[in-house]
Amino acid sequence: MLTIVSDLLLTDAFLIKGRVENKYARLSQMLDEYRRYFLKVRDATLIDLGTRDRIETPLLHVNVDEILVAHEFLDSTTDPSIARLAGEQPEPLRRVRVFYTGNLNVELAGEVRPGAYEVDDRSTRRFFVMNRPEIRGMDLTGDRDLETLSKLDYVVLNKTRLSYLYDFGG
Repeated sequence: MLTIVSDLLLTDAFLIKGRVENKYARLSQMLDEYRRYFLKVRDATLIDLGTRDRIETPLLHVNVDEILVAHEFLDSTTDPSIARLAGEQPEPLRRVRVFYTGNLNVELAGEVRPGAYEVDDRSTRRFFVMNRPEIRGMDLTGDRDLETLSKLDYVVLNKTRLSYLYDFGG
């Protein structure tokens, strides 16, 4: 059976690929507004970040607080929401480096809206978008799914799990 993967979720233990169930909006918006503890992922594959072992399951419940990074694969040529994400921004983006520490020490560098990571940001609550991310601190080589992380044009970050952040714009 061929499964269409539309979503990636990175925790500090697994890269999870599958389809988030009952998505009513873009993944970034849904995660930001989600009020349940667990997100359901259909046709999920979990890739262990340490051993690279794979677990496949028809349904996985993922604790939303465990998600560090998320991504939704979209056809940007036909989706106006993603076109806005990639298009001109109303305010200039700032270059930042963010760090998650714990079981997985990972660094992401990219561009975000000024203050998107703050609790008083009026556009986001728990998650925000980073454009042109560069991921460091993880060995992504030799695994097709992990290598996908280095080719993403944007990621959705969990601001409540951030440990450190350098904002080069101020």
